[in-house]
Order: sequence, then structure tokens, then C-alpha cells
Amino acid sequence: MTHVRQSGSQGGKRHGIARVLSKWGVCSRSQAEAAVRAGRVGVDGRVVRDPEHPVDAERQQLSLDGVAVAAVQRVYLALNKPRGIVVSAADERGRDTVYDLLRDADLPWLGPVGRLDKASEGLLLLSNDSVWAAGITEPSMHLDKTYHVQVAGQPDAGALAAMLAGVREGADLLKARKVELLRAGEKNAWLEVVLDEGRNRHIRRLLAALGFEVLRLVRVTIGPLTLGELAKGQWRHLSAAEVAALRTR
Repeated sequence: MTHVRQSGSQGGKRHGIARVLSKWGVCSRSQAEAAVRAGRVGVDGRVVRDPEHPVDAERQQLSLDGVAVAAVQRVYLALNKPRGIVVSAADERGRDTVYDLLRDADLPWLGPVGRLDKASEGLLLLSNDSVWAAGITEPSMHLDKTYHVQVAGQPDAGALAAMLAGVREGADLLKARKVELLRAGEKNAWLEVVLDEGRNRHIRRLLAALGFEVLRLVRVTIGPLTLGELAKGQWRHLSAAEVAALRTR
């Protein structure tokens, strides 16, 4: 992967070294902080152990494990996450992760843009552009995400209205921005649920509070981006137009 030095935007400005490594797409912020504290990061040949140590990224040379680093090429991926796969770089219980699906792709470090829990499926974004990713996940942006959800039972109009009105669970008010009954069988139904915020296990908790068990949960859109025909377990690069359409910062 080609490495290039950043130019212009950081000239003369000093930022914490962990923040710089994260912004450059070298690793995540938490990984950068851990690497600095472990003595793996240098500035102009001198080891630095304070993640907040200010550096001028335009004029000083940074290194990781003795190898010079600079901003890496930005990468933006869409992946169709299968059920049972963990969205994590590593799992203490040895379960398969989304990174196993990217193992032979010769890609730089990428971080997930938002989350899908282990039992959920569908559209997941990954990127090493931390500013772009933060704009998508920022709650104040209210970016719509659409899910197709199979539930046990047959939600009636009252249940759908309750999903829109919201259900209080502890400190959280859980609600959908839009909900539609897609189809119903004798024992289960499929709903289309749109969220413009994403609390932990939001849809599962909302439906459980209304007495419905979620059987399947598939994310099909993030903002204007759709899952489309991307096969389960497969990934693709986003086009420049798709990246721009999702950019909020």
C-alpha cells in the first residue's frame, strides 16, 4: 500500500501523537495510544510514551516499531456481514470476526464505521478515514439506517404505532423513525424499520419491550448507500461518489 505524507492542512499545527496516527489511518485511536505507551512510537528517532505528546506532523518524522510512518491511502469498504460474525479486530472467545473476511485482501488497517451485533447481518462500512467515519456515526447527524427485521408473531397497527411513539427502557427512549409491515405469515412477520440513531441493540430491545422476539435482523441501507446485490460475506470498495454522498464532515 502506498504511503504519502500529508500536506497543507497540518502544516505548523501540533496535535497529540495518538490522534495524528489515527487521523493518518495507521491504526485506531485506542491502538495508537497503546502503542505509544508501550514505547513502540518515535518522534524524530526518540521514543515517546505520552499519547498526548504534541507533534508537528508536517515537519517531524514519526515511526512505529522503528519503521517510518505517514498518512496511508484512504480506503472505504462496504461489507455484507453474515450472522454469527463478530465486529471486532480480535475476539477473546476465538469467534470469527469481520477481519477474517478481509484476511487476504492486502488492505491497510481499517476500523468498522458503527456496529452490528453478532446475531445481526447486512451492510457494514469499514474505513481508515476517522473523520469520515465519525461524521457517519455522530448521533447529531441523524443519518437514516434501514433494517429488515423478522419477528415471531404478527405485529398489529398498535404495535407499529408504539414503535414510532417509543418505549422507555431505563434511561433510554427507544423508538423507530419509520416502520412498515413488509409481509406476514402464520407465525412470523417481516418489518422494515428505519432508525436515525443507534443505541446498543436498539431494535431488539424495542421489540422485546413490546413482546416480540427478533428472529433475523438485516441492515439494508446506511444513508443513501444500499446493500444491493453484495453477497453475504463479500465486500467491495465504495466509489468516490458513494464516499462523497456519505460525507458529513
